Amino acid sequence: MTTRTSPVRPTLAQLRVFVAVAQAGAFSEAAAELGMSQSTLSEGVASLERTLGVQLFRRGAGGATLTGAGEQALAHAVRAVQASEDLSISLQTGSALSGTLTVAAYRSLGVHVLPPVLAALHRQHPGLNVRVLNAQMDSEGGQRLILSGQADVGLMSVAEDTALLVYPLAQDEYVAVQPVQNGAQPLSWTDLEGQTLLLPPATDSCHRLVMRHLQQHGVVPGMVMEIAEDDVIYSMVAHGVGIAIQPGLAVSPLPGGLMTLPLPVPLSRSMGVAVLPQRAGLPHIWAFMAALSAAWPSMDAQGRRPMSGPNPPRAAR
Repeated sequence: MTTRTSPVRPTLAQLRVFVAVAQAGAFSEAAAELGMSQSTLSEGVASLERTLGVQLFRRGAGGATLTGAGEQALAHAVRAVQASEDLSISLQTGSALSGTLTVAAYRSLGVHVLPPVLAALHRQHPGLNVRVLNAQMDSEGGQRLILSGQADVGLMSVAEDTALLVYPLAQDEYVAVQPVQNGAQPLSWTDLEGQTLLLPPATDSCHRLVMRHLQQHGVVPGMVMEIAEDDVIYSMVAHGVGIAIQPGLAVSPLPGGLMTLPLPVPLSRSMGVAVLPQRAGLPHIWAFMAALSAAWPSMDAQGRRPMSGPNPPRAAR
């Protein structure tokens, strides 16, 4: 009779340090994030590698990068760590919510939407810590931050074919930004033909959406300058370098000396609140959605059907 040996399974502690290093990209930053010494964290990762029998990271002067095996293991590790944390969170009720809620948001929504929402959330749940990440640090506009477990909820523009549950928030119309001295006469496609355009980098969804819109209407710009920072774009426009096309929320408040004009044919992005379907009913996410609904009446987060995915489960009461 043969005796089967049970496989050695990773511990949650090992998985937590693995996920932390993968998300931080460096052992020192992950150690600071977890509040432990770097040597303790390094030993945790090494013990996990011994348990799994594979190397998870390439260590170098530039930090820690995932190996092929590490990439394959990360999604499973994130789900395991998240499920463990969600178990504790799911049992919280009333005004005693604690822990951390991480929100990924476009800068424009962070400026115009989040402040009253987070103020109300803090009044109702003073023990709940909130972190805000820039959704545009992610080439997929924040979606990857949610899918990877780095963010709990996102305020962003999300495609309808996403795996996320998305509640509609607002339509944000794109506008042209130009110097005031150019005049307020309506903009035509001819005005944009051959014009220098100032846009975010090509990896930004805004850039792709604008260029596709222009192409659909037969407009060929003279030059497209890719600039990451809005303030730099506005300074360039003010000095007559070219015209910018940006979402309306992103240009408010507009610097002096500049004005906006509607595009000849409207273009808008659908802004929404995105969460993983299986996490939508967690108390801290539900509390955020309730505060958002109260501060932004156009979105009834608890009564309106989402743009994508099933209706969320009910939170624990």
